[in-house]
Amino acid sequence: MAKTRRYTQRKRAADREETRLRIVEATMALHEEVGPSATTISAIAQRAGVQRLTVYRHFPDETAVFEACTRHWLELNPPPDPAAWASHEAGQSQARAALLAFYRYYRETQRMWRAAVRDEPKVPALQEPMKSFRSQLNALGETIGKGFGGAEDSLPTTTLRHALAFTTWASLEAQGLDDEAMADLVMAWLQGVRN
Repeated sequence: MAKTRRYTQRKRAADREETRLRIVEATMALHEEVGPSATTISAIAQRAGVQRLTVYRHFPDETAVFEACTRHWLELNPPPDPAAWASHEAGQSQARAALLAFYRYYRETQRMWRAAVRDEPKVPALQEPMKSFRSQLNALGETIGKGFGGAEDSLPTTTLRHALAFTTWASLEAQGLDDEAMADLVMAWLQGVRN
């Protein structure tokens, strides 16, 4: 009898976790398709194949499900790791490697980034993760900027912070530049601010 009870408890726990993941993945898909501001609990429930009440059993409110979605999406789509360009010589080589890594990342994940940037002002659950990501980019810009002899507020650091932003990538992509051309342009900016 005890074995049956343990098996049943494990099965229920696995079913709960599977349902929770379906809800999070439904939220993620809707965020990419219609954007976070247009994603409703009803739409999440329908996409996940559950009732609205089931969504609320797993997540007390919209903020909780959006936060779970953000964590899951970032686990599946982690930003580039600075270790990838740490071995490059400080300055231009390191900057170019970092820029290309982020530009490729943005190209592969642009649907979600476009929706998140567009809807951030309207969706409080997005604001903290977006602020945190921007802080990480700013710190990265400062670190790489030091390779140009720049301080925290130097022109190379400011240029790198701007160049690493998704909105900069999106603006240059809209003008028809590929990732290599974008990196070349930023390297020219950096050369210009150093002269």
